[in-house]
Amino acid sequence: MDNSLKIRCKNNNKVITAPLGSTLSEVYAASGLDMEYGPMAALVNNKVQGMNFRFYNNKDVEFLSLYSMTGMRTYVRTLFLVLVKAAEDLYPDKKLLISAPVNGGFYCELCLGREISEEDISSLRLRMQEIIAEDLPISDTQCPVEEAIELFSEKNMKSKVKLLESIDKLYTDYNKLGDTVGNFYSCLLTHTGQLHLFDLVYYMDGMLLRVPSLKNPSKLENTTEQSQMVDVIREHHRWQDILGIRNVGDFNMAVMNGHATELINVSEALQDKKLNHIVDEIAERHSRLVLIAGPSSSGKTTTSKRLAILLMACGLKPYTLSTDDYFVNRVDTPLDEKGEYDFECIQAVDTKFFNQQMNELLEGKEVELPRYDFQSGQRVFEGKKLKIGPDDILILEGNHALNPILTQQIPDEKKFRIYVSALTTIQLDDHNCIPTQDIRLMRRIVRDYQYRGYSALQTIRRCPSVTAGEEKWIIPFQIYADVTFNSALLYEISVIKEKVLSILEGVSEREVEYAEAKRLKRFLHYFRSIPVDQVPPTSLLREFAGGSSFKY
Repeated sequence: MDNSLKIRCKNNNKVITAPLGSTLSEVYAASGLDMEYGPMAALVNNKVQGMNFRFYNNKDVEFLSLYSMTGMRTYVRTLFLVLVKAAEDLYPDKKLLISAPVNGGFYCELCLGREISEEDISSLRLRMQEIIAEDLPISDTQCPVEEAIELFSEKNMKSKVKLLESIDKLYTDYNKLGDTVGNFYSCLLTHTGQLHLFDLVYYMDGMLLRVPSLKNPSKLENTTEQSQMVDVIREHHRWQDILGIRNVGDFNMAVMNGHATELINVSEALQDKKLNHIVDEIAERHSRLVLIAGPSSSGKTTTSKRLAILLMACGLKPYTLSTDDYFVNRVDTPLDEKGEYDFECIQAVDTKFFNQQMNELLEGKEVELPRYDFQSGQRVFEGKKLKIGPDDILILEGNHALNPILTQQIPDEKKFRIYVSALTTIQLDDHNCIPTQDIRLMRRIVRDYQYRGYSALQTIRRCPSVTAGEEKWIIPFQIYADVTFNSALLYEISVIKEKVLSILEGVSEREVEYAEAKRLKRFLHYFRSIPVDQVPPTSLLREFAGGSSFKY
C-alpha cells in the first residue's frame, strides 16, 4: 500500500511527494523554498492553516511569508500570546487588555490597581524576550466547548468564558504556551523563537505593543501620532463599562436577554451626542469650511449629511460640496507605477482652482460650480451657481479633505477638520480586538453588492489597493483633525452579519480570496444576529445596509 501523498506547492509549482501524516513544516523543508523569516502559515486548498497541520490527502499548498497580511496576522497573534504569558508570569490575577491597533502597534492596558510604570513595562518586555529566547513550543488543541469553558474558568478568563457560552458551537480550539492558555481564533506560530522583533513602550497611561512593518519586517512599523484616536477608544470603553458590555460575550448575553433595541437606541444616542458636540464647536469657532475625511466605508457621507441637519437646527445654513468635482481633466491625471491613471493622489485634484473658488465663496462672491463628468473625463459647467452668506458654512467631504495641500490658500481659522473612522471598541475578548479594517471591509462588501453590483470576491480582491491608497493619502493626515468621530456602532456587526455571510457564500474555494472570506465567516459566527428593521432610518449604518432616509 502506497502511503505517500502528492502536494502541489503553488510558490514554485513543484509537486512534493510526502509521507501520509506529514506536517506543513515537513513539506516546506522538502519544497526547496527559502523564505526570509520562514513561513508563518500556509494556504491549504485556500484555507489558512498553521505549520503543524498534517496532510492525509493530496492538497494544494501556498506558504505565506511575513510579507503577507495573513502571515503578519499570525505573527502578531503569537506576539499577543507571549505578552499574555509574560503578564501572567509577572502579575498573576491581574487583568491584561489588548485593545485597538493604533500608532504602528496595539494599545494595551494592564490593570494593576495603580498607574503602570516604566519599570512595569521594562519587566514585561524583558520577560517577553526571555520567552522568545527559550523557543517554547505552542500547541493548538481542539476540544468540546464545555471543556474549553472549564479550562478558561479555572484561569479566571471571564471574557472568553462568556463568549463561548453565548455561541452555538460544539467544538472550539485553544492555544497553550507553557502553563498559559488562550484562544486567538486562528493559527499561531509553532514556536516562540520565530518572533524576531517587537517592542513594548509606555503610551498614554498604558502600553503600546509595537510590531514589525508589513513592507519591511526587519523594522518596526512606523509610528503615527494618534492620541485623539486613543482618547476616543478610552471614552467608548468608559461608556461600555457603564453599560456592562466590554466584549462580544457581554453583548451576546444582552441580545439573548432581549435588550437589542435598547443597545441600538443607546448607540445611536451616543453618536448623536458626539455630533452635537462637534456642531457646537463649529458654531463657537465661527468656522466657515468643514472638512471631512476618512478611509473607505468609514461613513463620511452620512456623517456630512447628519452634520448639515444639525447645523441647520442651530440656525446655520450649510452647503455640501464634493472634491470629486474638482478633478483635473483625465488627460492631465498623473499615472501610477503601472502606467494607469492615479485618481487617488492629491495631484488628481485641481487644488489651485479649488482654493480659488472656496476663497471666492467665503468672500461672498458668486461662483459657477463645476461638475466632473466621469464618463468623458472632463470638468463641465452647467450654470449651477452658488453664493453664500457671511454666516453660512461649506461642508466638504472627500479623501483629501485633511491634506493641507488641498486647502493651502484658505486661512486655518476658517477651517474645521473632522476625521471619521470606524473604531470598533467592543472586543471579542480581553485579548482579541476587532480591527477597523474588518468593519469597513464588511460594510463595503454589503454596499458594493447592493448598490454597485460587485461580488464579495471583487471587493476582497480590491482590498490591497484600497488599503495602499488609504495609507498613503488619508491616514497620515488625521493628525490635522480638530476632532475624530467614531462612526462604528456597538451593534452593527450583529445587524449586517446575515447579509455579509450570504454574500460571502459566492466566493469559490478555488479562489485565493476564499481564505479571507472564510476568516470573515468564522469571525461573524461569534455574534448573535439582530434584525435590520430595528435600525432607525437615519442611522449611519443605513448607508451600507440600505433603507436610509438620506439620499446618496
